[in-house]
Amino acid sequence: MTIAEAISRYCLRRLPRSQVNDVVAEVFAIAWRKVDHLPAGSGTLPWLYAAARNEVMRARRTQARRAALGRKLNGQARHPEPGPEIAVLRNADIEALTRAPATLRPTDQEVLMLRTHEGLAHADIALVLGCSVDAAKKRSVRALRWLRKAAGIPEPVSAASQPGPDHEGGRAQ
Repeated sequence: MTIAEAISRYCLRRLPRSQVNDVVAEVFAIAWRKVDHLPAGSGTLPWLYAAARNEVMRARRTQARRAALGRKLNGQARHPEPGPEIAVLRNADIEALTRAPATLRPTDQEVLMLRTHEGLAHADIALVLGCSVDAAKKRSVRALRWLRKAAGIPEPVSAASQPGPDHEGGRAQ
């Protein structure tokens, strides 16, 4: 019997068959990493058994943690699937989004397609359209604004667009 067979049988007597190959592989990976510290001759097999014992215990701990997590997750509340009314609303949103680009002017469609489908930066879009980089940025922003409007998506709210204390008649302190 080879050393590998001996270690495999050792692990097989202690673990489910599905885990044995992984544990044996790890034992020999450890042996390879510590090849300079392996005892020579008759001490090699006991050293490998000790490494296998440690790896078997590690595999058992891992399995116990998985089982505990599974029990814990089984007690968690399940989120029900959305009802048909949600599906109808989602479908309407998707339909609005797919129709929206066709309502834009061809130049706005081109800017958006260059940006999204081709992945071009504003400088590259400017080269394609024969305009300045600033003009390409402005066209991109305008096209996105029109697209949001056509799809019924509200403009994003940024902190800069929110009125602050200075705009409400007082100064921040």
